[in-house]
Amino acid sequence: MDLEYAKYLLKKTRQGYDLIADEFSVTRQEIWPELNFLFEDYLTEGEKILDLGCGNGRWFKLFQKKKIDYVGVDFSEELIKIAQRNYPQAKFQTADVLKLPFPDKYFNKIYSIAVLHHIPSEELRLKSLKEVKRVLNPGGILILTTWKFHDKKEYFLLFKYTILKLIGKSNLDFKDVFESWGKKIKRYYHFFSERELVGLAKKTGFEIKKNGVVKNKRGNRQNIYLVAKNAPVV
Repeated sequence: MDLEYAKYLLKKTRQGYDLIADEFSVTRQEIWPELNFLFEDYLTEGEKILDLGCGNGRWFKLFQKKKIDYVGVDFSEELIKIAQRNYPQAKFQTADVLKLPFPDKYFNKIYSIAVLHHIPSEELRLKSLKEVKRVLNPGGILILTTWKFHDKKEYFLLFKYTILKLIGKSNLDFKDVFESWGKKIKRYYHFFSERELVGLAKKTGFEIKKNGVVKNKRGNRQNIYLVAKNAPVV
């Protein structure tokens, strides 16, 4: 994908989330219980944690239980405003995932829940992971999830945009789609496979500790997850 087009898509994604922030937040009030283990098994009391792509701040409830030194960031100003209203005791700020406003080796762990699939082009995805690596302590842990697309509607979108790409009618990369949020916006997504996500993390210099796919009880929500160590540069 052309880099300038990728940057344009990222800007449009941010603007889109600003536009739908209130109604999107309503759909993200509850914790997804199938992801609880990523917090229960890996958090240590008193750690310095970055919640990257925090949205309306809903995951703060899990961090709060272990008295974490917490910072939540998101590129959507409107979602950050909602997070600040919901949890005024927490630290939230607007930030660009490609240029985080933190010094090197600042956090013990970084959580990135359902963010990376919104970043267009492998070049920008790698850049975002390198930025994560920069602000994470050597030996620190990245815990990351992306959506696993699995239903008929999603595969129809994948088929549609693959055909458009093949006939020269789409500037997207293969495995990229736009999905409508009502009639307001079309959100950009990249269809990750577990193998691709692992490969991207390794390419950035992360050491994979654990990965897999997790589903909710109904099976209508699926996420690829990754737990990776920030391997020190030798």
